[in-house]
Formats: sequence, C-alpha cells, structure tokens
Amino acid sequence: MTRRVAVTGIGVVAPGGIGVPAFWDLLSSGRTATRGITLFDPEGLRSRIAAECDFDPVAHGLDPGLVERADRYIQFALVAAAEAVTDCGIEFGAEDPWRVAVSLGSAVGGTTRLEHDYVLVSERGQRWDVDHSAAGPQLHRAFSPSTLASDVAEYFGAQGPVQTVSTGCTSGLDAVGYGFHTIEDGRADICIAGASDSPISPITMACFDAIRATSPNNDDPAHASRPFDAHRDGFVMGEGSAVLVLEELEHARARGAHVYCEIRGYATFGNAYHMTGLTSEGLEMARAIDSALGQARLDPSLIDYVNAHGSGTRQNDRHETAAVKRSLGAHAYDTPMSSIKSMVGHSLGAIGAIEVVACVLALAHQVVPPTANYETPDPECDLDYVPRTARPRKLANVLSVGSGFGGFQSAVLLTGQAGRKR
Repeated sequence: MTRRVAVTGIGVVAPGGIGVPAFWDLLSSGRTATRGITLFDPEGLRSRIAAECDFDPVAHGLDPGLVERADRYIQFALVAAAEAVTDCGIEFGAEDPWRVAVSLGSAVGGTTRLEHDYVLVSERGQRWDVDHSAAGPQLHRAFSPSTLASDVAEYFGAQGPVQTVSTGCTSGLDAVGYGFHTIEDGRADICIAGASDSPISPITMACFDAIRATSPNNDDPAHASRPFDAHRDGFVMGEGSAVLVLEELEHARARGAHVYCEIRGYATFGNAYHMTGLTSEGLEMARAIDSALGQARLDPSLIDYVNAHGSGTRQNDRHETAAVKRSLGAHAYDTPMSSIKSMVGHSLGAIGAIEVVACVLALAHQVVPPTANYETPDPECDLDYVPRTARPRKLANVLSVGSGFGGFQSAVLLTGQAGRKR
C-alpha cells in the first residue's frame, strides 16, 4: 500500500516579513514587497528593483559563528527550517535519524559569496600562493551546491537520504516533490523539504538583464510585477526560503501532530525545446498537471485553486494559461488562479517552495491570495487571476505549478482535510 504524506510544519523567510504570520499577512492583504535594490549599488543595470528580505540572522536565532561561514541563502534555509520544525513539534532526539531525510532546492546556490571571492581572485591574478590566497576560507562551501542540504541535515541531525535539487525555477517544487516520493516510497518517515535562494547580486541581475527577462519599471517598483496583465514587462527578482516538514501520515497521527494537508501528487517533465523559450500550447506543463492528478486519482473538476508560476513575462503567462485550460478544460474558467510573485518577487529556485507554503496557508485559511497589480486583461490570458484582493473560497484541492529555464515543468497537488471527505 502506498504511504500517505502529510505536511505537519511550515517555515518561511520572505520579502515583506520573516515567518509564516508575516508572510500570510502580506499575501492576504495584497501588499507588495518590491523596492529599489539596497543590497548593492545597481547603477547601470536595466532593472534596479527587487523584493529583498529584511533579514538579521542573529536576531532570528542563528549563532554568529555559523553566520560567518554560511552564505545568505543557507542562513535563510536554516531560519525557515527552524520555524517549520518548531511548528511541527517533532523532537528529533526521539526519532531514528536514519529515517529523517532532507530535500532542498536552489537555482543559483552560493552566488553572492562566489561573486565576491571571484572578484578578489581575479584582481590578484596570479600574484598569490597557497599561503596567501585571495579567496576566503569558506569559498569551497559556496562552490559546492550540496552545501545547502548538508548544512541543514547537520543542523537537525538528519542522516537519511539528503539531496540538493537544482532544476532552475522549479527547484523548490521539485525538492518538495522528491521529498514526497522519499516518504511515499518508504525510504524515510520524515523529510525536511523546501528551497532557498539569495540571487540579488550584480552577476545574477546582469544575467537576467541581458535577456530582458526582468522588469525595467524602476520608477514604480511596487507595481512592477504584473503577472497576466496586458502591460506586463518581465519579472521582479526576489529572494528567500520556505521549508516544509513532510511526514508519513500514520507517523504524524501516532504522535498527535497537527496535519495541515496531504501531498497527493507530484510530476515534472522537460520540454526538450529551448533554454528560455516555451511553446505556446502549454503541452509540457499540462502533462505535469495531468500526471499529478492521475497519481491522486482526482478529476480535474475537483481542483479549487491553481497557484500559478505567473512570472510576469509575456511568454510564460501565455504558456501557463494554455496549459491550465488544456488540463482542466471548461473548469479552468471557474477556477481561481493567482501569482504571489506579484507580491514577493521571483526568488528563482526558492519560489516554488514558497508557493507551496502559500497553498498550505490558503487551505488553512480558506482564502485565495490575489494577483497584485493586475489591471488590464490580456486576450491571451483569459482566466480568473484574482485581481488585487484576496478572496474567501472553499478549498479542498489546490495545485501549485512551476516553469523553469531549461524547459522544466512541474506540478504539486495538495489536498486539505475537507478534500479527503469528498
């Protein structure tokens, strides 16, 4: 018998507020966290805006020595994971550490530290030796993508399967999905799953500037992210982390844990098409949605909400709209679909996990978060995008979908407790 997987804890570090209460307050109020960049001088960039986290790692419980060696994105993950673990109430000292897994995603990893140390090394050229390296002693940690998951595993004493997932902008969804399968398949009873990224740095911003993927609306940053709007002109960079504690359902029940919801399906596919391009028909994303629904044996007409990738680029929003219509059929027009990137920006690999937590909270509060800044309909994007204002709605089954550079297309299906009674 396939094991059922519950969500028993959640934690968030996001623009606009640290922690789940602040995150949900931002989403449910429809406020935006996009401002001018302060983490570095953005002069000369086409896009000089971002959604930054107001983050003091020591104030949020991290030891100063750990902060010294851990890059910003790992600090985010540790704080989010600590909140999720506290929320779920697990005493790891009483658990078998070999049955505790970690599955975390990141698109760009330790970019901030890599960029800083690369500049130092380049400026010194060949005029250094092993005793006087220009590179900092923690460069090797930033250089290795596995550092994220290994640091979190060490922090909580998890000795089960540990992995770092890097599949571009679907990394967060995929990390949660892999964690789901790890428990479903019987390889672990508990999994700390999620993602983290801190991509607001000169090199990352310049990268997306070069392909004109980010919004140049520097004079009005609060309204720059406009997913599905006819006047959308690119995404706004963000940063942050979200972590969920996934648990085998009977294990959770045995210890009297609060169960937020169940994960019932996950799928991911590639489009074998283009590094940044998408087909207009939405076939690849539709296949992921269909597969996730199939795993749950759930009819498309029972989907109550779609948390969209909704990056605010012209091709993505068009592609995603087509995919949802292809998978849900006529029911797509009766299903609210919103993008929280309009409020917290696009934190690359982290955003998928942040969006899954938004879905968990939507189920918990029976409220659909809005798409901020949506004003002008686009004839090619003709669904219900929940403009500007959160909407109370009976929710049982929700989808979170993602699309990533490299052709990655992923979907995660969550069911609240009410959905199991249908």
